[in-house]
Amino acid sequence: MTTLDYLDFDVSEEADGSASFDAVASVGPQQLPAVHAEIVAVLDWAYAAFAGQRAPLDDGGAWDFDLQSLQEWSLSETLTYDQDSGQLDVRPGTTGAPRHTVSLSIVGSADFCAAFRAAFAID
Repeated sequence: MTTLDYLDFDVSEEADGSASFDAVASVGPQQLPAVHAEIVAVLDWAYAAFAGQRAPLDDGGAWDFDLQSLQEWSLSETLTYDQDSGQLDVRPGTTGAPRHTVSLSIVGSADFCAAFRAAFAID
């Protein structure tokens, strides 16, 4: 069993036992290598445990995935309130470190889902 510290999967189950596992991690640059390592661990496991079975479930596959990534920068602002005018004064500050948001969605058959839950302790 592999412990995941950044990928926290939400599960949507279907009546036939198939399911969708969705995780989103939003981290700073220091944590990004750990998030990438967890994604690699999950996908390495899936490709090894269900070798040659990746395809859309509707096409007879046992599992499939979608991986997305977004990098954003924030700009701090200083807000002050002028009591006399009843107005806010907004002054831009400095650009912060980038934020990386990575999403991983995995769908799988009933057999895949049971094995995936066991491999990554997903309730």
